[in-house]
Amino acid sequence: MTGELTDELTRGRVWEAGGVQVLVLGPVRVRADDGTPIEVGGARLRMLLARLALDAGRPVAADLLTAGLWGDTPPADTANALQSLVSRLRKVLGGPARLTSSDAGYVLKVEYVDADRFEETAARGRRELAAGRHDEAARLLGEALGLWQGDALSDVLDAPFARPPATRLEELRLAAVEDRFEAELELGRHADVLADLETAGRAHPLRERLVGLRMRALYAAGRQSDALAVFERTRVILAEELGVDPSTELRDVHLAVLRGEIASARPETDHLPVRLTSFVGRRDELDHVARALDAGRLVTVIGPGGAGKTRLATEAAARHPAHRRGRVWFVALAGVRDPGDVTGAVVSALDMLPIRRSHAIEPVDAVGHIAELVGGGDAVLVLDNCEHLLDAAAELAHELLARVPGLRVLATSREPLAITGEALCQLGPLDAPEAMRLFTERAATVRPGCTLEDDAVAEICRRLDGLPLALELAAARLRSMTVEQIVERLNDRFRLLTSGSRVALPRQRTLRAVVEWSWDLLAEPERALARRLAVFPGAVTVPAAEAVCADESLPADDVFPVLCSLVEKSIVDIRDGRYRMLETIRAYAEERLDEAGERDAVAGRFAEHYLRIAEADEAALRSADQLRAIATFEAEHPNMIAALRRAIDADDAVTACRFALVLNWYWLVRGWHEQLGEFMPGVLRFEGRVPADTAAALRAVYALIDGVPAAGLARAIIDDCVRSGAIERFPALSLVVPLLAFVVGEHELAERETRRVLARSDPWARACAHSVQASMFDNAGDLVAGERVRAEALAGFQAVGDRWGIAMTLGMQAAGNSLRGDHERAIAQYQHGLAMARELSSVQDMVQHLYRLALERMRAGDVEGAMRELDQAGQLADQPETHAMVRLATAELARRSGDLTLAHVALDKLRPELDDLPPHAGVAAEMLTMTTAALLITEGRSEPARELLAGALRKATPPDGARAAELAGRLFALEGKPELAASTLGLSEAIRGAFDAGDPELATLVASLCGELTTNAYRAAYDRGAALSKPEAIERLLAEFS
Repeated sequence: MTGELTDELTRGRVWEAGGVQVLVLGPVRVRADDGTPIEVGGARLRMLLARLALDAGRPVAADLLTAGLWGDTPPADTANALQSLVSRLRKVLGGPARLTSSDAGYVLKVEYVDADRFEETAARGRRELAAGRHDEAARLLGEALGLWQGDALSDVLDAPFARPPATRLEELRLAAVEDRFEAELELGRHADVLADLETAGRAHPLRERLVGLRMRALYAAGRQSDALAVFERTRVILAEELGVDPSTELRDVHLAVLRGEIASARPETDHLPVRLTSFVGRRDELDHVARALDAGRLVTVIGPGGAGKTRLATEAAARHPAHRRGRVWFVALAGVRDPGDVTGAVVSALDMLPIRRSHAIEPVDAVGHIAELVGGGDAVLVLDNCEHLLDAAAELAHELLARVPGLRVLATSREPLAITGEALCQLGPLDAPEAMRLFTERAATVRPGCTLEDDAVAEICRRLDGLPLALELAAARLRSMTVEQIVERLNDRFRLLTSGSRVALPRQRTLRAVVEWSWDLLAEPERALARRLAVFPGAVTVPAAEAVCADESLPADDVFPVLCSLVEKSIVDIRDGRYRMLETIRAYAEERLDEAGERDAVAGRFAEHYLRIAEADEAALRSADQLRAIATFEAEHPNMIAALRRAIDADDAVTACRFALVLNWYWLVRGWHEQLGEFMPGVLRFEGRVPADTAAALRAVYALIDGVPAAGLARAIIDDCVRSGAIERFPALSLVVPLLAFVVGEHELAERETRRVLARSDPWARACAHSVQASMFDNAGDLVAGERVRAEALAGFQAVGDRWGIAMTLGMQAAGNSLRGDHERAIAQYQHGLAMARELSSVQDMVQHLYRLALERMRAGDVEGAMRELDQAGQLADQPETHAMVRLATAELARRSGDLTLAHVALDKLRPELDDLPPHAGVAAEMLTMTTAALLITEGRSEPARELLAGALRKATPPDGARAAELAGRLFALEGKPELAASTLGLSEAIRGAFDAGDPELATLVASLCGELTTNAYRAAYDRGAALSKPEAIERLLAEFS
């Protein structure tokens, strides 16, 4: 028993920690730890997920999975079919760690399965019910039933395994429904549940416990005859359909109704506001308040307007033990204007007569009367909305706590009461899953049955900061708008969100009114700082706030104390030493900034501050101090981007170009090519208004990442860099200029610029030149020289501490070792490069190294290791480029493993995505062609493979010649032309400079050709191809497909 309890508590802690969520109480779904839906494509894959989820954390044998998925009609190759599904599911779940295998079977390791959560929560509710704690029982059972989103396993019920567990879960659900009805009846809430009882009774007329509960509710409602009629109808149905009489328990209820002996439920004295909607989320905060009320006597829930402070306090008070004894009172202070009326508001809440002062008699001791009424024993007084009456509320709370030992005060405010003994509960936005659930539930009440797109709902929740009031106002808009229309109008949120409850206070009916209430409580220095902070879209440090927001009206020395005051008043939040406004408050503050006429001055100081930071740290991005510099750029990047965007919009050429120059290398190191693509066109339109060297440098960088330009254009750009002196002034051009010349095929120009850089003393620039020079040697087929020069590049990057250069060079060295068949060394180098990329937090470089690692492990025969690396790459991929890498590697690994269906699926997914790739990623189309041709050859389909290769080779920019020659060799062997196949493999050496000795597929082909031709004949044919020059080899290859 102890072990079971420990396991139960452990599961509860895992749930609280978040993580991957698997949902089976309805259609089978998966959500990431941030609530984002994860697509699980294909019915069979969802069946596998559901079957494993029902035994999450426990091994499920392969034969049980096979029987559960296919029943009596398994596929021909069951093991491969199951392994293919497992591989696909691992990718969906984010890696092999989520789905492990052992001799005992497959184990699904996820943090949350809703069926497990339901069973555990329902069991807790049942225990509370048995113990007579009906409030807590009703809450827990309601929470458990709220997890259901339809019939269990509803979209996989065709699976052979599914019916028994679905039936079991449905039976548990009905039992929980009955338990909840019983708890509610014990609380005297028969009027609240009678309609639901009637509906449930009609749906399940043979459930006798449900019949008995329905009879009790009808009797409590004064409908004794209806209760007796229900019994009679049930007696007849039981006799006709089952041939049995009512159970002893149901007969006892019948007799008690006849005699009028049904005990009336305990009347609940509830002084709290009526809760008309469900309470969503905030489990941690509720627990925090409960613990704080146990440990102390004054707890204040603080947070911004609309965060749900009142609702949380009400829910926490309802769950306090004093509530069951009717000893919880709620005092609404929002409508109180005069601090002198606070005591009177408490008097009214306690149902005392108004206490009036008279000149003829001594003032009545109002606090003493309150203390007398509250009396002895535990009690809770909720003081709601104290922020505009802080002094009066704090003084009253202090006096009451001193006079009434058993009293606890639970306050809500936008800032603390600031008295001794106060415990604070900081209430921020809802997390993503809770926010989405709240919006969805409120939407269902406005438009029952409406279907909402998860992505649109997630966008609304993110843009509205997860604030409950804002989400409820947005959900109310669904009466007249679609969810997509709401998303489109969020830029004008204050006009959009105006449909609050008519019975709410005016300041709670619109989003603008909520924010205005907080704003009006600020002093003038606080308003000045708050509106100026609106220029910061990202988090802000104290020095930044002082530099940007201070002026003669708000001295720099005053900024920090005022900033602290804004934190106290829930206008600004602090996290990790940085300050941030919620987006909704920032939008309002921006209006006030414009109203004050301060935007231009503040935005100017903002741009200058972040330019100083960026320009001071840009050179460090290429040094041993790289990680610190990257951390600075990462922390300030949202603010720097905002300043750049404002400069472009304001036609500020100098500021825009200065930002672009200092940001472009950071973007390259982080692999953020999309940022270059987004901003560089706007910056380049200023080239006639900035110094020539600046314009030349920007054009060169953009030319390199915007696809391969025409050779003439590239030469002109490079000449501009040389003529203007840009190549001497901007270190990044030490790599960009020679590389640009090389990629456009201007090899003499590339050599000239490489020599120019090598003549300089800058070790980082020389390392870049060596790197380009190594690629030039490789391209010429001189792999030995390329390897030698690349070693010099690596030593140079290591000497200056540039992790980006080290990672790039290690990857190229690993490719050379792979070509020689030294897989162990290649894997070690890729792993070293991956470690460097991880330190840089460069997702693109991490995915590239994982992609190469997966292919290398595959070449080494480690299929499981390759899958592991590929799963990690898939989990990290967040851009079209990286998704393309993962799909290509998936197809190649699947092809070589014999899963040709999966290979086709991966390539079919990639084809429509090619249009989303940036220009510089055009190599993906070439790789798609090569991978598709390889797949067709593996399938024995020579004609379409030949057509595909011929079309690729005829293009202006032909594919990798050596790879094409290898595929052509496989094709010719398939067509029964072994001698031609052998000589074509020799062409690959002529083109590349070496034969790929590390490819096991080519090794198998060579062995086959030797068997057909004899080893000597194969060697002679191979040597005929290998003896050609590179241009001759390419011409010969083209001729074979002409």
